[in-house]
Amino acid sequence: MTNNPFALPSGWLGRLAGRLMLWTNKHDDLIEVLDVRPGDDVLEVGYGPGGFIRLLTERTDAASIRGVDPSPEMRDQAGRHNRKAVRAGRVRLDLGTADRTGLPDASMDRVVSVRNVAIWPDLDAVVAELHRIVRPGGVVIIAWHGGTNPPRVVKSLRLPEDELSRIERALRDRFDETTRVQVGSLEVFKAVRSR
Repeated sequence: MTNNPFALPSGWLGRLAGRLMLWTNKHDDLIEVLDVRPGDDVLEVGYGPGGFIRLLTERTDAASIRGVDPSPEMRDQAGRHNRKAVRAGRVRLDLGTADRTGLPDASMDRVVSVRNVAIWPDLDAVVAELHRIVRPGGVVIIAWHGGTNPPRVVKSLRLPEDELSRIERALRDRFDETTRVQVGSLEVFKAVRSR
């Protein structure tokens, strides 16, 4: 995993990975599934170069948008792509990992992770962390390559069905309601914490 430029982007390979992510990751349809409501506090886990953060600022009425990512390179890129929202205090970009976000208990209304579940070292630890930080009534979205209309390059990145089932089981073990849908180029898991 340390040689994967997408796991912990750094240096020139990290900058290139960030540009590639911005170019290929178009997730307008994920905004609908996330269903951000006015005043919600939203977290993106693994924000990369900040493309989805920017979409959240442009297309939702979230009160605050936060991100955690382990890469200082991605924090810098995301900060540049979201400069205005960061300066205004609407967006906050932190260093952290999916299993150690550094956020308080029950502090987020919506949590989203786009195309990074396959590089998490411990799925169960991450799901426990996401359950801990989402408020009752909150939603967690985990999305990976796939969907109803994936580009040719994405087809090779799909996870085998047993891995997708493992993600779904991990969410069902912690959350009150879990569904799985396909949208655009994404396989999407939606988990709701009722209590």
